[in-house]
Amino acid sequence: MRQHRRDVPVRVDTPDATARQQVGFGDASDYGELSGEYFTFAAGTDITPLLQGLEDDHCQCPHWGYVLTGALTASYSDGREEVTETGDLFYWPPGHTIRANDDAEIVMFSPQDEHSAVIDHIREKVGGSP
Repeated sequence: MRQHRRDVPVRVDTPDATARQQVGFGDASDYGELSGEYFTFAAGTDITPLLQGLEDDHCQCPHWGYVLTGALTASYSDGREEVTETGDLFYWPPGHTIRANDDAEIVMFSPQDEHSAVIDHIREKVGGSP
């Protein structure tokens, strides 16, 4: 699920502040603590090979975030693909992988334990770098 900032409904609009809110943007009730994450990707980066060995060879952790710059394609285990671009809010449900179409920077919020396990898996694949 993706939604550009301009399409998020305005709930408060004053000369000093604007608040936009998209309700129903993914359910986090079955997860514990969330982590705040900042990622950068070089154009052409595809994390698919780094997810091999996980369930269905995809990330099974949901993510909510915002694309600061660039464009990424999320590929889902059911065969769907979705492009998220600069200015988009996104929700990537379990069962996805990501590739960067351009240099990209994103902010994400993820269930801490689940995503830490995925990051540890990726670290092993790349040789344990920090």
